[in-house]
Amino acid sequence: MTSEPADRPPDRLGLRGTPTSVVLLTAAVAVTALLAVVLGLGIPADLPADDPLPGPARFGLAALAFAVAQLARLRFRTAAGMVSITWGEAALVVCLWLVPAGWLPAAALLGAGVAWTAMSLVSDRRPVLELVRITASLTAATALAGAVAGALGKPLLAAPTPELALALSAGAVTYLVTTGWLGAATIALRHGIPIGPPLLAALRGKLLMFVGNVAVGLVVVALLELDPRWLLLLPPPLWLLQQTYRHRLRADAERRTWRAFAEATAALNQLDERGVATAAVTGALTLFGAELVEVDVARGDGRWRRYRADRGGQVRDREVEPAACTGTVEHELVRRLAVGAVEVGRLRVRFAPSAPPSHRERDGVAAFGDALAAALHDAATHRELRLVTARSSYDAVHDQLTGLLNRAALLTRGDQALRQRPHDHPVALLLLDVNQFKEVNDTLGHAAGDQLLRLTANRLAVLTRPGDLLGRLGGDEFALLLTSVPVVEDRTAPLAYALRQAREVAERLAAPTEVAGVRMSVEVAVGVVVADAGTADLTELLRRADIAMYQAKEGGGSVAAYDSSRDAASTDHLALLAELREALAADDQLVLALQPAVDLATGAPTGVEALIRWRHPRRGWLGPSDFIRPVENSEQLGSFTRYVLNKALEVAAGWAREGLDVPISVNLSARSLLDPRLPAEIEEALRRHQVPPRRLVLEITETVVMSELEVIDEVLATLRAMGVQLAVDDFGTGFSSLTFLTRIAVDELKVDRSFVIRMADSPEAAAIVRTTVGLAHELGLRVVAEGVETAEQRTALAELGCTAAQGYHFFKPMPADKIGAVLGSLRDTARDNVFPLRADGAS
Repeated sequence: MTSEPADRPPDRLGLRGTPTSVVLLTAAVAVTALLAVVLGLGIPADLPADDPLPGPARFGLAALAFAVAQLARLRFRTAAGMVSITWGEAALVVCLWLVPAGWLPAAALLGAGVAWTAMSLVSDRRPVLELVRITASLTAATALAGAVAGALGKPLLAAPTPELALALSAGAVTYLVTTGWLGAATIALRHGIPIGPPLLAALRGKLLMFVGNVAVGLVVVALLELDPRWLLLLPPPLWLLQQTYRHRLRADAERRTWRAFAEATAALNQLDERGVATAAVTGALTLFGAELVEVDVARGDGRWRRYRADRGGQVRDREVEPAACTGTVEHELVRRLAVGAVEVGRLRVRFAPSAPPSHRERDGVAAFGDALAAALHDAATHRELRLVTARSSYDAVHDQLTGLLNRAALLTRGDQALRQRPHDHPVALLLLDVNQFKEVNDTLGHAAGDQLLRLTANRLAVLTRPGDLLGRLGGDEFALLLTSVPVVEDRTAPLAYALRQAREVAERLAAPTEVAGVRMSVEVAVGVVVADAGTADLTELLRRADIAMYQAKEGGGSVAAYDSSRDAASTDHLALLAELREALAADDQLVLALQPAVDLATGAPTGVEALIRWRHPRRGWLGPSDFIRPVENSEQLGSFTRYVLNKALEVAAGWAREGLDVPISVNLSARSLLDPRLPAEIEEALRRHQVPPRRLVLEITETVVMSELEVIDEVLATLRAMGVQLAVDDFGTGFSSLTFLTRIAVDELKVDRSFVIRMADSPEAAAIVRTTVGLAHELGLRVVAEGVETAEQRTALAELGCTAAQGYHFFKPMPADKIGAVLGSLRDTARDNVFPLRADGAS
């Protein structure tokens, strides 16, 4: 919107842009008023023969009274438009008593017309059509009020009686309702809104002054009847009454304005540009009683988008050129929207030409513009955060070179696919390795090697059927999980089908192609394994397929099936599970290694993670990676989980006796959540060890969200209801990191060590950490960064607002008999705001 061209003549008549319905209504009212004047003057005057005041003088006094009543107006702005409040009812009451009813329309026409014309010339600059409408409305209302008052009595020079007061009051009410309805009808027709809101706003704002006007009019009539000289005492009370009206209207307007300002700025709390801009134009329209509001938003790519709303309430938006965001007219306010030196848009508020903005409204537009600028800036920041999060989420599960699933995502989604199949449904896994890939790299360069990997990935993607999973494990290894293996009576059919698919893949990949200008054939070795979906997870299938792949390489062929007789690890797992049963009964082989997490701001301990170690009598020290996976897939998982929980709660109970109120974290297998008895067992353990539920933190992985089973949600809900805290371990590594938090209410996020370690060198890893910390702050969750190894990592995490951290930079995992002293030392030094950044030899 720009200002009108200089050569365009001003619209003094007010017809330009005025709806036809408004013009017709004005014409009808004007004709009615003129008829009332003509008919009224034709009625014989019923003045006393001995009247001391000549008729022309009475008429002049009446016209003067109507003029003064309009000049002493009070104005206030509403959402429906500008409303003027005058002393019209007081003048009407006096004139009903002072002059014959037939003279009233002419006196009102003369007095009101002169008054509004004078005010327009001095300040309002109202067009002719508006002056005609106002004058005609007041004249018509006066005529109707005179008729109503005359029907109830003969007020002309009548003695003050209750009957006279009733007649005069009825005429005043008629005048109030008629003028209010005509004004509201004009606003409704002009802006296409219902008549109710402007009518109610006018009547509500006029109510107090109407009562005072009628009272003043009746007092003046009584004094005129008693002795006109008493009127000399009226100016001071009338002045005080005017100030009272003004103060009351201003106070009401202030309350409405602040309430509307609070509602309008609160509505700006949106997360997207469209939501903020729509709330801004609709809110400003109501807040400032404007005719039109525009918000021009500056996009990050240099484009501008304009959002516009008028009194009709409809919001429109379109792209505009930056040059179109300039130019104003006299009754507009334009506010540049900026946060610091960054311009985010412009706010334009157009007021009615007859009610230009006051200083208070200029200040209001400035304050609203500042709030809008902050909201638009936040929305743009949130949009960028969503893009970064989307990119980070994509990169977290996809191989950057080929675009296929990476190893972690393939494992996660593969396990989900296995769980979704019936327990005895066969699945097949093909593991491929590109032969002579190292020679391609060494001979033609790494760019050629990358081209070869992308070519292989594209060909494999074409061969993949719906429901299959394809991923790159790293280097030149690819994996293809076939989930739609045919089910027939012959138990050898699934393996035969998988071998046919593997040979077809090998043949398709071997088709000649050109890499770095050299024509070559891509040969692969494929390991094939077939198993029922419920007998192994994807990690185990990959291990078996890897054995088969090396069998293919050793045999000189391209495809080989898994042979369990050549897999020593499978029997070793069985032996390991048998030895675990003995370890659970011995009570001295499985021990806890405890690693504290510290508050980055104070150094106080925020929690301790319980890690399990196996002091095997024959194999030596075993870490979790050596035995946890077989345990999770065995029937001993329940006994193992209860054992670790009891050990951890026993340690926590000892801390409580030493006055240490520090929660302990225990890792919980996703499969454990399938047991509906788990909450009751945990509740019994907490009661037995006298440990409050809030001091137990159960760490779960994001793979939990992959399950659609209701039992998992019920188990987690029961644990939450008990007061047990939940933490998400290795957050950010699963493909469902963000959707996870919409399903399960947790208390803590643990940033995976892989991102913390790569923060300094990888912008993607740093973005994931920053996004995780910001997300946790938005949701009111604690954040613990895992694997902190350097002071630089600790400083970077603190600058990002990370709550706490754990890792070798602070403490290594340590035995239970040492952790108490370390926690006590951390607690005591934290009170003095002095804490160690590293504790060498703590373990």
